[in-house]
Amino acid sequence: MDSNRMRPSSRPGLRDPSAQTNARNGHGPKSRIYRRTRSAPLANYGPVEAKCVAAVQQRSQSIMHLSFVKVAIFLTVYLGVGTMCFYFVRHQLEGDKTKAVLDAVYFCVVTMTTLGYGDLVPNSTLAKLLACAFVFTGMALVALILSKAADYLVERQEMLLTKALHGHQKFGPIEVHKEVEPKSVRNKCVTVFILLLVLMASGTIFLAKVEKFDLVDAFYCVCCTITSLGYGDKSFSTEAGRVFAVFWILASTTCLAQFFLYIAELNTQHRQKALINLVLTRQVTKVDLEAADLDDDGVVGAAEFVIYKLKEMGKINQEDVRLVMKEFEALDVDQSGTLSIKDVTLAQSS
Repeated sequence: MDSNRMRPSSRPGLRDPSAQTNARNGHGPKSRIYRRTRSAPLANYGPVEAKCVAAVQQRSQSIMHLSFVKVAIFLTVYLGVGTMCFYFVRHQLEGDKTKAVLDAVYFCVVTMTTLGYGDLVPNSTLAKLLACAFVFTGMALVALILSKAADYLVERQEMLLTKALHGHQKFGPIEVHKEVEPKSVRNKCVTVFILLLVLMASGTIFLAKVEKFDLVDAFYCVCCTITSLGYGDKSFSTEAGRVFAVFWILASTTCLAQFFLYIAELNTQHRQKALINLVLTRQVTKVDLEAADLDDDGVVGAAEFVIYKLKEMGKINQEDVRLVMKEFEALDVDQSGTLSIKDVTLAQSS
């Protein structure tokens, strides 16, 4: 590669605007001027752009609220249908029973969370088929819907915590987002861990006070419950215990699943940061420059260098670049190597 050649890049979108301007003006290289893009940090936005970003974030929050409402509706429908089904076959369930409706709700929750204490079990063909159907639909509900509800609750707690820590400052949606976003996964992990400890403590105390377990047995039952182990030697047998269990089991099992999910996500995030740090600190070699030179003109522009580094970081791959370039070429009707409103209008009309 000849480093003395300074031919302009013929690849669309890979030219250096400042270098071309300086060449036309007859001046040497100066500091580059980059246009603000829509992906620029919030700190770089002007008042009008900041209002637009705030509107988008508020709309996102509305969508999240709507998603939470859907979660509540799906959960209510599932528990309602499950309760009716198991109430109608209540005489085909054997074990420790209290009130018929309460037992039906309790059995539905225990089945949905794959807990299976064994204190209530189906003893007929119809009851067993219903249990099989509800355990699969319940697992899907827990995995796909309750996790979203937990995300929503955790994010709300993050927002409240951030505002509480900066109570003396004027914090709007944009400032809160900037404060929370960089530490999002870590904050979620800590928040869920604290919530999990609270749920374990409350469950242990409740079992000791209401179900009359000693502290070791109460803690043992809590651990068996939140991990969906459910040996069945210890379970909720009183009416008050089963009312408590309907809500506590859902919250605790989901919370533990979310905690492990955030731990895995945090580990992945650390590995990605380590890879990015390695890519950015490694010395650039001749081989790197040759690989980054997409248009084979002997020089590497800023866009080419950014694309190459992003590929090394695993943010994008060659197929992503190919698809984007294919879209660019489709929009570049006059094949000038640049896009204008006229190009886009002609491309869309055709």
